[in-house]
Amino acid sequence: MITVNGLEELKALAGRDLGHSGWLEITQMRVDAFAGATGDHQWIHVDQERAAAGPFGGTIAHGYLTLSLVIPLFGELLDVRGVKMGVNYGLEKVRFPAPVRVGSKIRLAAVVVETADVPGNGVQTTLDFTVEIDGSAKPACVARPIYRHYA
Repeated sequence: MITVNGLEELKALAGRDLGHSGWLEITQMRVDAFAGATGDHQWIHVDQERAAAGPFGGTIAHGYLTLSLVIPLFGELLDVRGVKMGVNYGLEKVRFPAPVRVGSKIRLAAVVVETADVPGNGVQTTLDFTVEIDGSAKPACVARPIYRHYA
């Protein structure tokens, strides 16, 4: 975990590799809860019997579930203190190159691409996120999120 205190220390992270989070196992219970929360009950996610005979050999996590898990995983990598607030400003891109089978483990790798001052006494941080799957050469998700922190 990297801890920064204030906007100047946050800006100094430009170009820095933040490392990897711990591994997180994807359970059917988590997938089912996400399906319930989003209304996405496609069989490849929730019907274990049908999915076993499907293209992935079992149920898989929703892509957006995988993306949503970057929030707690990123919290293991960076702690920004000495600011009034931080907000998720958006994403420049998101891709899901490989499915995440239920029972597999994922982790987050993050690199700070750039930082920049923004109006309102803030700093915008652009990162590269890669959600890795344990034992897989292809990532589950690659994304370029943008966060803003204000003092």
